[in-house]
Parts: sequence; C-alpha cells; structure tokens
Amino acid sequence: MISSFPLMRTASPVPDDQRAAILDAPGFGLHFTDHMAFADWTAEAGWHDRRVQALQPFSVHPGAAVLHYAQEIFEGLKAYRHADGSVWLFRPEINAQRFRRSAERMRLPQLPEQDFLASIEALVRADKPWVPVAAGERSLYLRPFMFAAEAFLGVRPSRRVVYSVIACPSQPYFAPGGVSLWVSTSYTRAAAGGTGAAKCGGNYAASLAAQAEAERHGCDQVLYLDGATEEACIEESGAMNLFLVTARGELVTPALGTILAGVTRDTVLTLASELGLTPVERAVPLAELRAGLADGTVTEVFAAGTAAVITPVTGIKAEGYAFTIGGGEPGKVTSALRELILNIQYGRVADTHGWLRHVV
Repeated sequence: MISSFPLMRTASPVPDDQRAAILDAPGFGLHFTDHMAFADWTAEAGWHDRRVQALQPFSVHPGAAVLHYAQEIFEGLKAYRHADGSVWLFRPEINAQRFRRSAERMRLPQLPEQDFLASIEALVRADKPWVPVAAGERSLYLRPFMFAAEAFLGVRPSRRVVYSVIACPSQPYFAPGGVSLWVSTSYTRAAAGGTGAAKCGGNYAASLAAQAEAERHGCDQVLYLDGATEEACIEESGAMNLFLVTARGELVTPALGTILAGVTRDTVLTLASELGLTPVERAVPLAELRAGLADGTVTEVFAAGTAAVITPVTGIKAEGYAFTIGGGEPGKVTSALRELILNIQYGRVADTHGWLRHVV
C-alpha cells in the first residue's frame, strides 16, 4: 500500500556519529530528527500536498493568524523500540480522536484520523534510526500540530491551515523520584465552556505564570484548582492528570469537563482493576485531599501524562501548610502502575488490550 504521505528524503541527514551521540543523552525536546510530515489545507481545496520532507523552518507572513489569535492545536505521543528492534506506537488512535476534538473546539479543519495515523507512521519509518533503544526509558517523542497560516487581521477562522509532525529522541521528562506540587490560589487553568479540554498552545502559555509561582515556592509543578465552585476542587498538575490512591483501595481522579482527557489517564483507569483498585472519577475537593493526607486515608498521589508517564507526587505545599507524601518516596501502587505501563509500551509483557500499533 502506498503511503498517503510519500517520502521526499533529505539530502543532508545528521551524520551517524552525531546521531549516536544525541541518542546517548537526548534530553527532552532538545534534538530533532531529519524529517517532518506536512500537509496543507485551504477552504477551497481541502487537505492536500501531503508528504514527509526534510526538517526545515516554516516561512510565515507576519500577519499569519496564529501569531495574532493563537489558533493552533497539538498532540504528543511516543514511538517505542522493542527488544527485537521493531518500533511501535501506543494508543495513537486516541491521540487522533483528541486531535480532532481539539480542532473542532478551535475552529480548525478536522484532519481525518487515518491521515493523522499515516503521517506519524510515515515519519517514524523515515526516521527509524532516531528511535532510541529502551535503556533509560528512552523513546521517540512525536509532536503533531496544526496552525492558522492565512495572513489577515480579523477575528475569524483561518482559511489556510498547516499541519505537521516533528520528532525528538527523548529521555523521561521528570526524574523518577517524584515531584512536589504548589497549590495555586492565584491562577486557574480553565473554566466550564473554555478550552481546558482542548490541547492548544494558549492553555500552556497561560500556565507559565503559575509554574513560575510554584518554582518561587520551591516546588516542581503547580496544582490547579477549578475556581468555579464554592468548595475548591483539584483539577490538574501542570500538564498532567492527577490521581489519588486511598486506603480503601480506590484510585480517584478528577472527572473530565474542564481538564484534558489524557491518554495515560485513560490507560491508568483501565489498568486499575488489574492491580486490585477501584477506579473512581469524581470531583475532589481540596479540603478532602488535605484531610486525607493528614489522616492517612490518602496514601499515594501521582500524576500521569505521555511525557511524564507515571510521576510520583512526593509533596504538596500551599500558603499555610505542607504535606510530605509517603515519606518522600514513590508509593507501591504508583511504582506498580508505572512499571506495568512501561512494560506494555516496550513490549516486555503481553499487550492484552490491543494498545500497541506496529510501525516498522
């Protein structure tokens, strides 16, 4: 079958020795592969000009709508190299569906899910040498994105849109020991009817002030409250979904609505029963979290996301109080979930849910 994203191979790939040095210590989001996927959309012609080409800068007009009105969306997923050298994606269909929903919210054209998947697979095949071995939980991070490219000044949906996928060999986003969270009462992430459930850049730009606040108080990340109810409820931790483990064997996470429907979040909820946990999605008042940490009914807290995988939360701090969770060490449930998900992603255990998608 001919790919709908034909390859126009670069004439200047990164030399093998330089690529090997990068793969030994890639960091996160610092180095980019040789190619990028691309497609163009106009109101007149629809989607066209699909291809994988050499990685190169975009040339955009100073009046491009994305620069003035932030009409853009993105996704994040990973490709994993298994022990036999093959490369797999993890639940990319869920990313494709979320990308479509984000596009609908931001009044961007909806990329067909088959095109989303074809573009990612074509890029991974083109840049297979860039997929690291599994040592140190390395993977190839993939960033599909779409932005308004029409040059005009006026508040309306753009009539020209560019879609692309770029890739970075990456290490884990956070250190495995865990993160501390600052409970922000100054900033909220989203509100009902807003863009909280869409993966758009404006959400992340707006988070930078809250992140800086957390860092000023000696914390790694921010914990957002909903700001919409009299009884403040927890929402997300920075760019990650939040989970609580209770002494009763419940795995509790805030319900969807104003937060992002994370792929790892859904994975954790699906796997919970395999570890003897009861998954619960509901509003979680901050007062309940504080009381549970104080009396021991909340035994573990962790965050979940594509970049973070499962990251233990070892401390929560705010004006007037601070909690150390689990003696500052990752909990047993957190560690077991992290190991199980990584083992599925890297092909070390059977994929009984059909989540892996073979690429090459």
